[in-house]
Amino acid sequence: MWKATVYTLFPDMFPGSLGQSIAGKALKQEKWDLKTVNIRDYATDKHKTVDDTSYGGGTGMVMRPDVVDAALIANVTPNTKLIYTSPKGKPLTQNMIRSWLADYPDGISILCGRYEGIDQRVLDSWQESHGLEDISIGDYVLSGGELAALVILDACIRLLPGVLEKPDATIIESFELDLLEYPQYTKPQIWNNKVVPDVLLSGDHKNIAAWRKIEAESITKTRRPDLWQRFQAKSK
Repeated sequence: MWKATVYTLFPDMFPGSLGQSIAGKALKQEKWDLKTVNIRDYATDKHKTVDDTSYGGGTGMVMRPDVVDAALIANVTPNTKLIYTSPKGKPLTQNMIRSWLADYPDGISILCGRYEGIDQRVLDSWQESHGLEDISIGDYVLSGGELAALVILDACIRLLPGVLEKPDATIIESFELDLLEYPQYTKPQIWNNKVVPDVLLSGDHKNIAAWRKIEAESITKTRRPDLWQRFQAKSK
């Protein structure tokens, strides 16, 4: 069974949205497992202190390296991918998700920061010993890493064997081929004087496929020139 472990100061935020819909159904069916580790449980003083003021001054608090390290030592298992959610990390991509599932079939562990972040020394230590990797879900700042962890886990879970009823559908989704997905339409055929493109009603699967490819390329070129350049480079 694929296992997800989340290190957090707010374990009640989980499973959150992962307890609903596709991920929630898969969780009940034991196609994946979730464990939360409350970092605060590893504080040693009577007040269960997990943070302190920043050396060098500045606003905000920093999570202590000794507490975070103790939580990781007690729970990290071999052969799992260890991630720290951080706006300073590598941007998350679909290729990353697929590579983690292939290279770490036992699961993934996500360390969630709070306040101004986590003392760099413990991050460096676990990068050296366990390959911890900083990952960002976008160029913005959240109150903590928990929401980012939910995003990462959702992206992983939906690709696990048996989770999606039609797993082949993931092949044509946005980012799988370095293209954004083509537009989708359903009934009614006419809505607010807007009509479904004729080609989609033709029954000609070859023409439909060609139309979808053109639309995907056009959307990608307009909205994500970075993806378009990558797609063109691979197509040469």
